[in-house]
Amino acid sequence: MGSAWLFGLVASSALVIGAAIGVRFRLPKRLLAILLSFAAGALITALSFELFEDAYERGGLVRAALGLLVGALVFAVLSALLDRWAQPRKRPVPAGEVEGSVKLDTDTAAADRPATTASTRGAAGLALLAAVTLDGVPENLALGVSLGGAGSGGLALLAAIFVSNLPEALVGASSMRARGQSAASILLLWGACAAVLVLAVVVGAGPFANSDPETISLPLAFAAGAVIASLADTLMPEAYEHGGPAVALSTAAGFVLSFTLSLA
Repeated sequence: MGSAWLFGLVASSALVIGAAIGVRFRLPKRLLAILLSFAAGALITALSFELFEDAYERGGLVRAALGLLVGALVFAVLSALLDRWAQPRKRPVPAGEVEGSVKLDTDTAAADRPATTASTRGAAGLALLAAVTLDGVPENLALGVSLGGAGSGGLALLAAIFVSNLPEALVGASSMRARGQSAASILLLWGACAAVLVLAVVVGAGPFANSDPETISLPLAFAAGAVIASLADTLMPEAYEHGGPAVALSTAAGFVLSFTLSLA
């Protein structure tokens, strides 16, 4: 159980670190894009080898595939609702272009861009906080399961969760700060989210780890679906939009690091 608490604290500490940076500093847009693409690369390894593969080995292809599709569907539906709640950017959208998600509005955390209306209202930051909790709970449950059972011990998944939590918390906290919310209340909100995710790791390493393999396969597959949906919906589009083709290298670097850790 000690390792579960340790892994949970490390993974969730990125939320507090990112929020602390977000309330104090504004970073270059390209650096934010690089952070996001690196996180995307790490998550690709994690969902493939730490989540979906484990779900397949424990519960079979049908159960794993259905769990993944349900996870992706739930994330996509709630993501659309969060986008509507955050009130998308009020700007003309050129023909043939699809407006991106406002949950990860990096303009509010960038030193070289003005914040959008959604960000200054603070809605984007609150929506992002909800989104982090949405995909974070199954991810951290899966991290706990990997500590309590067979596999690589969750190092790759730990790294992927950490590097994805950091930019998301940074941008979300910046959005809340742009609205005028106090730094103390922002850190309290993100700290509470971090605490919930730490508990998810502990639950995954405790009650879930002692369940039969078919039962465990469902949250693993669900987490994989939520992760792959978040990659397609938010992380990768936002990274490419503001980083251009150069983000391909940072995505590859994130993949290599996460894969190397999965071999440990």
